[in-house]
Amino acid sequence: MQSKSNIDMEKYRLRRFVDRLVGMNEVEIHDKPVPLTALSAIIESSPRAHLFKKAGPEQVEIVAGTGSSRKRIAAAFDTTEDKLHAEYFRRLANPQSVVEVPSDEAPVHEVCFTGKDVDLTRLPFHPQHAYDGSCYVSSAIDYTIDPASGRRNVGSRRLSLRNRYETGTNVTAPSDLKRIYTACVARGQRLPISFTVGAHPLDMFAATTRQPGDELSLVATFRGEPAAVVKSLTNDILVPADAEMTLEGYLDERGYVEPEGPYGEYMGYYGSIHMDPVFHCTAITMRRDVLHHTLQHGSAFVLDQTESGVISAMRTEARAMQILKSAVREPVDVYLREISGGNNTLRVSMRPHMYGEPRLAIAALFGGIMRLKHVYVFDEDINIRDDRQVEWAMGTRFQADQDLVILQGIMGMTMDPSLNGRRTGAKAGFDVTRPFGRGHEIPLTRCAAKVFDRPARFQTVEDALAAGPMFYADIVEGVGSDDGREVACALDALRQAGRLGRDRDGRYHLGEFKPGATGIVGPLYHDPNEGT
Repeated sequence: MQSKSNIDMEKYRLRRFVDRLVGMNEVEIHDKPVPLTALSAIIESSPRAHLFKKAGPEQVEIVAGTGSSRKRIAAAFDTTEDKLHAEYFRRLANPQSVVEVPSDEAPVHEVCFTGKDVDLTRLPFHPQHAYDGSCYVSSAIDYTIDPASGRRNVGSRRLSLRNRYETGTNVTAPSDLKRIYTACVARGQRLPISFTVGAHPLDMFAATTRQPGDELSLVATFRGEPAAVVKSLTNDILVPADAEMTLEGYLDERGYVEPEGPYGEYMGYYGSIHMDPVFHCTAITMRRDVLHHTLQHGSAFVLDQTESGVISAMRTEARAMQILKSAVREPVDVYLREISGGNNTLRVSMRPHMYGEPRLAIAALFGGIMRLKHVYVFDEDINIRDDRQVEWAMGTRFQADQDLVILQGIMGMTMDPSLNGRRTGAKAGFDVTRPFGRGHEIPLTRCAAKVFDRPARFQTVEDALAAGPMFYADIVEGVGSDDGREVACALDALRQAGRLGRDRDGRYHLGEFKPGATGIVGPLYHDPNEGT
């Protein structure tokens, strides 16, 4: 084993990260006592993180929202929001290892309860949604070992309080843990499991990333350096030694025997009650100054304030840009709408280089990311993070009979209530780009105020037009006018002299035309209000 002097046990501690968020003015601090029943409503009321100094009758410290904004996730990765996707892939491409340390050097083992001293009812399980089946710890990260293969698995589970020694949990959705546990049940075996409660946001990325091989090392990989781990007291499972708290125990061999739920889920609806295994707690360990941790999870209309929404969106965006770089020539940006139930709505901006390229993007994304349900593709001139621009483009660049792509019989997210229990459903792509090759045409060009910010380049209006066709505002800027009316008069003087023409885009030309009238250079656009 390696001495902790070689690994900083405080660097990736949750409390240290919260201190950093406080310095960034990202945290609302609640100094007065707050009952456990009030926590969720307060957390849901604000997009900031929340630090409660005196929660519940035990007056414990508990934090919420540490990973529920892109700014906070960027801080966790020690980068900026615009470089977050690149940093995510950089860390995944540079695997790191875990280093086991002895129990007496692990901060999470500073306080230990085993056997009859275990009492889950003294921990801040709290009510989270109006129709939930119990009070919950929502931030647990689970660590297991597959008895059949020896592979270490990491995931994320909720825990619902049953009594001093037991909780319910959710092992219903398809996952590695479900596969491992159901195999144990078939063999009549218990499955040892340990949970950490109170971890750095990067550990949650490790818990929600699926990859072949040993997943425990993902904790170190996302941290970007070796991570200290310690063996649990009552089973052989290694967990991060710098966590705030652990719950050790096992899922019993009876299988899916107790109803669990309902619970507010990531779609913004309740997951229905279902049969699940029971977790039996054999040890609780924690730091002396433990900081408890809760997640806001599954609250409709504020899904962009939930850790699951923000973390999933960031990961999906990174994968989407990776796919687009292989499928189309010039993707510009991707933006996943966290507030869409299940993170299933993606916006893309790109610069098309050939006819039909937006549809290639749509097909590639649906083929590569199962959770996507709606994909919108816009031209590069639309800021896809600005709802005003997006709605404007939808109203002016989209025709349902030409630009809607519908795929049927496609695997969807199992918790999508609109599937009505089906395994497959429909997905829709929206091509919100201008007709290919015509984006330069005036009738397809978005209008906005001219910003006059270039120095004068010409002495007269005639000099400006001698350099080439120009729009009126460009002429005004070109001659350095801060008025513009004299430019209109100068153009009229050229018109009277038979030297002024205009093309179908409205640019002024210098040439030879009929005196007193503006010449027309080239054909005009067809007016759709006129007959053919």
